Amino acid sequence: MSMSSANLDNAFDNPEDQKLATLATSTLARSGAKQAAALRDSTGRTYVAINVASPELTLDAVEAVFVVALASQISGIEGVVYAGLPDAKVAVIKQHSALAALFHIDASGSVTRA
Repeated sequence: MSMSSANLDNAFDNPEDQKLATLATSTLARSGAKQAAALRDSTGRTYVAINVASPELTLDAVEAVFVVALASQISGIEGVVYAGLPDAKVAVIKQHSALAALFHIDASGSVTRA
């Protein structure tokens, strides 16, 4: 999946969300996955993950990055950006941190609030 970085320039009010977008889109491109997500916790640490699809386990990238972050004992989430397939279980993020910024980037590079 190719996403133009020009489409992402100035798409975010917070430059830290721009960094998450770069992480998510580069992880998506590098991995060849259908979806990738980047998460920033309340201390500024970042995490990335891709979707998992096997007979034994299915997670979208948002669920996967949430699990990775929880393993590091996060106390809060500031932002999540996911790229690729639009369907993701974002409720898990909203339930944990209602004020977290949450964005989706589609194949054309368009950014929407999730």
